[in-house]
Amino acid sequence: MKVYKFLYILSFLCIFYSCKEESNSEGESLDQAPITFTKEGELKIIKNDSTIIDLDIEFAETEYETSTGLMYRESMEGNQAMLFIFDDERPHNFYMKNTYIPLDLFFITKEKSIATIIENAMPLDESNLPSQVPVTYVLETNAGFAKLYNIKEGDSISWTRN
Repeated sequence: MKVYKFLYILSFLCIFYSCKEESNSEGESLDQAPITFTKEGELKIIKNDSTIIDLDIEFAETEYETSTGLMYRESMEGNQAMLFIFDDERPHNFYMKNTYIPLDLFFITKEKSIATIIENAMPLDESNLPSQVPVTYVLETNAGFAKLYNIKEGDSISWTRN
C-alpha cells in the first residue's frame, strides 16, 4: 500500500510542477520571445499576365514547419506571407489551432494556379479548412488580402528564393 501512496504523491508533484509557470531566480515570469518573420523569398500573384502584388515570404517545407505554420505568431505585416510547399499534390486540410491572427488561405496546384480560396479563417478555430482539390502549395496571408487585391481562383503565383 505504501508504494501506491508514494506513486500517488509523486504523480501529484509531477503534475503540479509541470503546470507551474516558469520563472527566473527572482520569481519573475519568463515569457517566450515572440516568433518573428524571416524573409526567405519573394512571391508574385499574377492575374492576366500582370503582377497584382509582390510579397515577402517565409517557406514552410519540413514536417515541423508545415505542421506549425503561423501558429503562435501575434502579427504579420501586410506584405508578408507564408508559403507551404508539399512533396506531393493531394488534398490538404488546414486549421487555425494556436493561430492568433485571422488569415486568408490560398490552395494552389502544382501548376501554380490558385484552386481554392478560404477567406477570413478565424483565429484559434479548429474547424477543418479543406483544399477541395489536390494541391501542392498553400499560401497564408493576413485576412482580407484576397478581397483587397481582388484575387480569384485561376490567378497564379511565382516565387524566388533569397
